[in-house]
Amino acid sequence: MDTSKHPEYMEIEDIYVGLFVHLDLSWMEHDFARSSFKIKSASDIAGIKRLGLNRIRFDPTLSDPRPEPVFKPATAPTKVVEQDLEAIARATAKQERIERLTNQRIAIAECKKQFLNAAKTLKKISLNIFSRPKEVRQDADQLVQQMLESMLENRNIAIHLMNDKTMGEDNYYHSLNVSVLALLLGKELQLPEEAMKILGIGSLFHDIGKIEIPDKVVQKKEPLTHAENNLMQQHCAYGLPIAKKLELPQGAVDIVTQHHECMDGTGYPRGLMRDGISKFARIVAIVNTYDNLCNRPNPDDSLSPYEALSTMFARQRTLFDTEVLNIFIHCMGVYPPGTIVRLSDDSIGMVISVNSGAPLRPSVLIYDPKVPKEEALILDLIGEADINIITSLKPKQLTPEVYDYLSPRKRMMYYFDKPVANNRKA
Repeated sequence: MDTSKHPEYMEIEDIYVGLFVHLDLSWMEHDFARSSFKIKSASDIAGIKRLGLNRIRFDPTLSDPRPEPVFKPATAPTKVVEQDLEAIARATAKQERIERLTNQRIAIAECKKQFLNAAKTLKKISLNIFSRPKEVRQDADQLVQQMLESMLENRNIAIHLMNDKTMGEDNYYHSLNVSVLALLLGKELQLPEEAMKILGIGSLFHDIGKIEIPDKVVQKKEPLTHAENNLMQQHCAYGLPIAKKLELPQGAVDIVTQHHECMDGTGYPRGLMRDGISKFARIVAIVNTYDNLCNRPNPDDSLSPYEALSTMFARQRTLFDTEVLNIFIHCMGVYPPGTIVRLSDDSIGMVISVNSGAPLRPSVLIYDPKVPKEEALILDLIGEADINIITSLKPKQLTPEVYDYLSPRKRMMYYFDKPVANNRKA
């Protein structure tokens, strides 16, 4: 809801088909699909009047003109029956939506559980990298295999935005983000399973060389000095002997050493160009840059997911394999998870997941002050043909109330789950 507009109201007896109304009630207090919608039938009018409201808020900019009055004969009993049937159908549809919402919340809870397990595995890997390299490699292989089993079995994968408080002070989200997004991109590129395994294992270890760089440099929130930046760039070279010790396949080693190389030769450490850069490294270069833009050391400097993709396409395109970059933008959607959006019914929400099979129709957490944010409506736009995203918003454009409700993430973290059968369509 756009609270900057002066609200307009209409007496309940004056409403008509084509009027765009806002029900100032909780989503659970009526049987309509949304609390904001355009009246489509006499049954809608009857349903609104049964709510007991004296007047209703409406939006003249989204409403059709009032139709010319016409003579109407007395309502026949069959018309009453038709309206009753429409009301029953509407209530049934509302119940189905509630069930889908419940399934979505179950899927998100399971996704969070899998994410936490993966983070624990990464923490174990980090602690044992030198003392138990064989065990580390086995744990990494198992983690990648678990992710692949879900991704390769399902045509469409829902990428979820994780709560930025999920992992506390741990810093393993970057490797996990890069792995998840790289595998998503590899799947869209239709890489064979063995190549996907190499991509996954290389992504997990792409920054392993940073273990040789002091934490005060790696975790520094202020801009790096020239000397610190030179040291940081050495992590690609530092990672090579570690990758060899772990006996990573050559494609994964290439990821470790080449993920900062650029197609135009301006990257590091060797200034490689075009075909001189491994295909695996080209994939990871894209998702690594995206995650670094969204998750800068100082969260206040981070770009929104929408801004990050726009920056990569408009200003950094020469750095990347253009074909792969275009596919990444497509599968993440124009509005990737974490993006604040305004919908065509004037409501505001945050994209919390995107279906790789329908990138323009994500799931959006809707701001509604009448619903506790723990129970907020999650609107899956795949099933909402009449609702579209009209623009993205920056968090600073939100009122304090909307900002607190949606809680825009300072850290962007992603994981995926299997699509829910009854609310996901190709």
